[in-house]
Amino acid sequence: MQQGGPSSPHCFPLSRLGPAVRGSETSSKPQKNEIADLSRMRSIVVFYAHYLLCLVLGIACVVCVCVWNKQWRGGFAWDGSALEFNWHPVLMVTGLVVLYGNGAVLYRIPLTWGQNKLPWKLCHAALMLLALILSILGLCAVFDFHNTSHIPNLYSLHSWIGIAATALFAIQWVVGVAGFLLPWSPVELRKFLKPIHVWMGNSILCLSIAACISGINEKLIFVLKKNVNGSHPYSDLPPEAMLGNFLGVLIVAFGLVVFRILSNHDWQRPDSRPEDTTYSPLLQEDNE
Repeated sequence: MQQGGPSSPHCFPLSRLGPAVRGSETSSKPQKNEIADLSRMRSIVVFYAHYLLCLVLGIACVVCVCVWNKQWRGGFAWDGSALEFNWHPVLMVTGLVVLYGNGAVLYRIPLTWGQNKLPWKLCHAALMLLALILSILGLCAVFDFHNTSHIPNLYSLHSWIGIAATALFAIQWVVGVAGFLLPWSPVELRKFLKPIHVWMGNSILCLSIAACISGINEKLIFVLKKNVNGSHPYSDLPPEAMLGNFLGVLIVAFGLVVFRILSNHDWQRPDSRPEDTTYSPLLQEDNE
């Protein structure tokens, strides 16, 4: 093997190289920086395109489920009747899917990078709490309707998946607040909880989407029967069936975009913390 001595061209320091060689070495650094900046800018633009699509699909889901229950199911009330049941799909889709999905991708927004993470933690927790409250209200609506109409509770696969998603969501929120926001939570516990928190969050969203899709399908099968209240059977694909199926497609599309955002490592919040950032002494912050 050839030994690298003074005669080896790779061992010369930059100061001993000729002007032309030194120039080529130094000129390559700005080029690399420009390429890195362009790549970073392209990644941010692609992220915001995905995020805009996420927002549009989320709004479309909420509008679609509201139109369905207002236009074809008679509207809303809170009196134990079928009109109270109509709150169930609206609240579950809005809370357990749309708000939950937007809360999950909050940390991926580049606007939040390089800033104190604590306000965004609080925003994440508040958004998730709102989603949880709406989900619980949605469960109250369906239980109240079932009890008033003497319909059994929790007998279908849809109800099992939905109650499991909501229960896990409640546990996830409580553990998240205790592990990531309370001042006495040790750093070691946060590091241990973070991968579990992320995995559980993705799993809950999967369960939520499955519950909503199965619930839409179950509702359409129940109400769209031949010669019942003048409706056409589901198999004929009347307008209500088309709208319900389209709502299911929107929910799936929304979930896929959310999972796409969460799975891209280039869109993760950088772990480095700015040196000039100040943190609240009440809720200790670490950039997990």
